[in-house]
Amino acid sequence: MRLKVEFTTEPFDLDEAPAHALVAREVIEAAELDAVDVGPFGNTAEGGADAVLTAVDALLRKALEAGATRVSLQVNVVEEGEA
Repeated sequence: MRLKVEFTTEPFDLDEAPAHALVAREVIEAAELDAVDVGPFGNTAEGGADAVLTAVDALLRKALEAGATRVSLQVNVVEEGEA
């Protein structure tokens, strides 16, 4: 099974990316995922279920430790052939 995760961390800072946002991006970029898209207001990544779930666990733990007060995420099953 393939999964797609979309997430944001808060609080926002429009002048400079906060530590929790940088940590969250590092976790996702270092994970064994594909189709990673990192943006200023949201991030997405796709991969096998185990890899996505492992990355989400690390993302939540590390972003909260780095000062996030809220992490919003959505996980969807990606059907074969979807991009």
